Amino acid sequence: MTILPVRLLGAVTLGGALGSLARFGLSVLFPHPPGGFAVSTMLVNVTGCLLIGVLYTATDHPLWRAFLGVGVLGGYTTYSTAVLDALQAGQTGHALPALAYTFGTLVACLLAVVAGMRLFTRSGER
Repeated sequence: MTILPVRLLGAVTLGGALGSLARFGLSVLFPHPPGGFAVSTMLVNVTGCLLIGVLYTATDHPLWRAFLGVGVLGGYTTYSTAVLDALQAGQTGHALPALAYTFGTLVACLLAVVAGMRLFTRSGER
């Protein structure tokens, strides 16, 4: 078993706290009723995926990737909340919107990662 350096653990911990606080703040700003469209959850997941695409192409430095990728963006994005939001929508009789939300989130997040990678690559070439 490999023991991680304290700096990496600290970076992930601090980043995770910051990312989680940002996500919580957006959920307070954009609340939704159970079964309603979860704007804040989709917003954090799509923007987080865009930023992880940028980060992936911007640096391979282990400390930055640990802090920003695993920490900040890992704490910021939330697949489990997206699944819970879809489940609650389905349980309240909104099965079709729940499926659309689930697939829409996956597609939007995938496209956001690709866009982030391409945007950074293009801006770095100029």
